[in-house]
Amino acid sequence: MPILIAIIGAATAFYFFVIRARNAANIATDMMDMANDVRLAARRFGFKRQTNLHPVESIEDPNLAITAIALSFLELNDLPTQDQRNAMVVQAQSTLGISKTDAEEMMVLGRWLMNECNGADGAISRISRKLFKLDGANGFDPLMTLVKSALPEDGLNDKQRDALDDIKRAFKIR
Repeated sequence: MPILIAIIGAATAFYFFVIRARNAANIATDMMDMANDVRLAARRFGFKRQTNLHPVESIEDPNLAITAIALSFLELNDLPTQDQRNAMVVQAQSTLGISKTDAEEMMVLGRWLMNECNGADGAISRISRKLFKLDGANGFDPLMTLVKSALPEDGLNDKQRDALDDIKRAFKIR
């Protein structure tokens, strides 16, 4: 009887080790796929990271900056659902006049930029200033259209109000 229990225990342990190894391999593959998505999106938009320069300073496309700010604003409320992300892609298509593929890739690159700014709070202020440098006051209207599409139904929270103030400061609006 003890031998039978030992065999069953060894088989169970082997099974769990194999499953964990397989799950670890799947997670590693997923992480590599996400990194590849960001790399491909950056290449498609001509984004080149320069040494000793923050990635936000390398942005050359105002639409990318607008998308990154709107996505950051959406994340200030809570992690967005897939429906909210899809709605943001559709709104970006119509507001910015870009294809669905471009909008999705801008969302991927915008999320990476947000993470490089240590979160949504820092991203909004920093990317807003960059957008003003790139496009002047012309970037404000499409930005506000996308931000309005990201507004929660229950109203703004304190972080979102502060973010709107940061955007006003960046665009020098009183």
